[in-house]
Amino acid sequence: MRFRSYCRHLQRLCRLVMLAMLVPVLSLSAQQAPADLSLGQVRSPVLIIDIERIFSESLFGQRISTELQRQTEELAAENRQIEAALTEEERSLTLRRPDMDVAAFRAAAEEFDTRVQEIRRAQDGKERALQLVVTQGRDAFLAAATPVLAQLMAESGAAVILDRRSVFLGVDLVDVTDIAIAAIDAQIGDGAIAPAVPEPDPAPAEEPDPEPVTPDPADQ
Repeated sequence: MRFRSYCRHLQRLCRLVMLAMLVPVLSLSAQQAPADLSLGQVRSPVLIIDIERIFSESLFGQRISTELQRQTEELAAENRQIEAALTEEERSLTLRRPDMDVAAFRAAAEEFDTRVQEIRRAQDGKERALQLVVTQGRDAFLAAATPVLAQLMAESGAAVILDRRSVFLGVDLVDVTDIAIAAIDAQIGDGAIAPAVPEPDPAPAEEPDPEPVTPDPADQ
């Protein structure tokens, strides 16, 4: 409880510090150039985005989510199939137990348990791999979206873009989430087509070493 209270206290302090840092910027902006929404262009030193919405509603993020859902469903179906097969094998072993030698049954049961553990570890590994796919997918999205957001920030005359989750108090006037989604869709699409990798220039052919000149006997 003390740890959670301390964490909440740190979060409040961070928000107050962030607010204190932004007050001079906002004050200067209010004196120089207020936020302008004409023609959909926001002019503000501070912009706000909802990064979760950008990921979930952009074409890039939707492609990653769809692919992840497909792989998750395939793994779930595979797990159900394996579970059904192991359940049937266990039932068969139980039914054959009265007719089996004690040592033979024990060996068969141990082999079955060992195989079950190996299968469980393999399936757990596949699940961890899927979680890694999520992380890598989000990282790839952020890497591709960052230049677009940087361009949006420059066009808006902003000095910083904040995630809405870290904003303690703000106005919708400077929320450019919808604009960011449209810009990302327009510039990178769903991100499925990687840019072509240029072919390396062929290495220049090495010139052969000059043949040694044999002196003329008449010159000696």
